[in-house]
Amino acid sequence: QVQLVESGGGLVQPGGSLRLSCAASGSLLSIDAMGWYRQAPGKQRELVAVYSVVGSAYYADPVKGRFTITRDDAKNTVYLQMNSLKPEGTAVYYCYRVNRGREYWGQGTQVTVSS
Repeated sequence: QVQLVESGGGLVQPGGSLRLSCAASGSLLSIDAMGWYRQAPGKQRELVAVYSVVGSAYYADPVKGRFTITRDDAKNTVYLQMNSLKPEGTAVYYCYRVNRGREYWGQGTQVTVSS
């Protein structure tokens, strides 16, 4: 079993920044894929940024150049630094991890980009 706990969401003005954190616990593996998805109101959940099983980072086109995913394996934590936020970035952001072939999701953290 794996547990994921996100933090760091909130209200930010357009152009602002936020950093999300996701702390994982349980029977973790260094080869776990992990990352972030988001779901805006009335839309399907979509990939934001993830690490593959070999540790390569991938970004969705809308966030390339503005968002950065990083990880601290000693803390079992993955981060999402979000810069130059836009109103269309308003969504619930979910932490994601694949462990031993099973998907795990955090509870989500709300990010609202509004003036």
